[in-house]
Amino acid sequence: MEETQKLKVIPLGGLGEIGKNMTAIEYDDELIVIDCGIAFPDEDMYGVDLIIPDISYLIENESKLKGIFITHGHEDHIGAIPFILKQVNIPIYGTRLTIGLIENKLKEHGLLATTSLNIIKPRESAKFNHLEVEFIRNTHSIADSCSLAIHTPVGIIFHTGDFKVDLTPIDNEPMDFERISELAKEGILLLMSDSTNVERKGYTMSERVISETFTKLFEHATGRIIVATFASNIHRMQQIIDASKRYNRKVAFSGRSMENISKVATELGYLHIDDDQLVNIHNINSVADDELTLIVTGSQGEPMGALARIAFSNHRHIKLKPNDLFIISASPIPGNDKLIGRVINELYRKGCNVIYKDLEAVHVSGHACQEELKLILRLTHPKFFMPVHGEYRHLVHHKNLAEKVGIPKDNILVLSTGQVLELTPYSAEVNGRVRTGAIFVDGIGVGDVGNVVLRDRRMLAEGGMLIVVATIDKESKTLVSEPYIVTRGFVYVKESEDLMNEVKQITQTEIEMLLENETNEILVMKNRIKKALERYLYEKTKRRPSIFPIIMEV
Repeated sequence: MEETQKLKVIPLGGLGEIGKNMTAIEYDDELIVIDCGIAFPDEDMYGVDLIIPDISYLIENESKLKGIFITHGHEDHIGAIPFILKQVNIPIYGTRLTIGLIENKLKEHGLLATTSLNIIKPRESAKFNHLEVEFIRNTHSIADSCSLAIHTPVGIIFHTGDFKVDLTPIDNEPMDFERISELAKEGILLLMSDSTNVERKGYTMSERVISETFTKLFEHATGRIIVATFASNIHRMQQIIDASKRYNRKVAFSGRSMENISKVATELGYLHIDDDQLVNIHNINSVADDELTLIVTGSQGEPMGALARIAFSNHRHIKLKPNDLFIISASPIPGNDKLIGRVINELYRKGCNVIYKDLEAVHVSGHACQEELKLILRLTHPKFFMPVHGEYRHLVHHKNLAEKVGIPKDNILVLSTGQVLELTPYSAEVNGRVRTGAIFVDGIGVGDVGNVVLRDRRMLAEGGMLIVVATIDKESKTLVSEPYIVTRGFVYVKESEDLMNEVKQITQTEIEMLLENETNEILVMKNRIKKALERYLYEKTKRRPSIFPIIMEV
């Protein structure tokens, strides 16, 4: 084996976008994958539930695959695992909580029995012939989060994963700077660092800041306290539980993901709550209002989240009361501002007291701001640097930040998803591209909704549809009756009688002209009708509905 053989780093998702994080690292006959996440659909992706990475490259190289290494248990890092495992069977490696959350997910998909799940502690490694993956504790908005050091024949790659520098973490397990420094002394060839918060100056506040706010809010609350937060933010849950205990409040969880994750975290010892403090959601009416805290999902305003169902009086167990205090302990993911705004407005309409990030310090980010990103760059002093996890502007800002701390401009690589970075101990260059992209998950369908289907859905959403049905007598070559019109999302037929009569007349005229010319090819008729109606309807309404002519022969 020649030592000069090149190492490949191939981002399969997570560059130029938020979410869908996945990176392949390949050397000779070994290939490992870092993270396996989902992204959430844009507003114009009608009906799409999730977006997962295209793993064509992994399928083509299945014989080389050694494992997927997960940095932490957030959906944008573990959400795609069940869908990927249905295409290729790969061992999964992660810390105890991360594997616990994945295990729960695999049970739902019926994949647990066929999947190899491997728990790796911080400072432990998974070793293969050429590659070794070491887990190194970091701090983030979920417990058991790690950075990864990939030891390869050409040098060490250090992947930060999602992180922030929290010197007073809730679990008293700070980032392992000592081990990172040791690796830096050995020499880090490539640093891959989280870019999510690169636009924010200064430092990210410690999670412990939230505790002070909760103490103040809980002290003055006279009724139930309902806190909406991310189900995966176990440290935040712990602070809510601790504040509730301080003020003699029992705690109930509501929302499927909240109930599942709190159960897993409690069983594994990451979430601490006394049995007599925990109340089943079915029994909350047996507890006095000023002795009850509810921790619920829906902090992003999702219509099916517990918070929205409570606000719009659709929740099976939680009905609004005048003294309820709502705390939204999260900040909106980009694009979700309108959803959460709608829920907050509804709660205010119903006379509730609502606290959210703009009013009080009830949320801190889990991602590093500029000064922390500089610290990691200084601490690791890598030969080459590749910003990851962010939209394109985030990657460019991170590149500029790296230049400020002394990384040579030519040694900073801003890649796009699918590009192949080839590394030797002395060089780093982009060489080629592999197939990547987004696979849409719609219900139980994976990949059966593509760009063409989305385009049709957009057209239907924007212009509506018009169906025109005509019946022709095969023998006499004449129309049996006048055409029948159905519209959806275009105009209401009864209120647009003149327009619909004209549509019928145009359809009838086109069919009769074709029949007179002895053209009875159904496809030709449909195309002629469609084009004639498109011209007429645009002229009259300036709209472009999707037109579906149906011609039946009897």
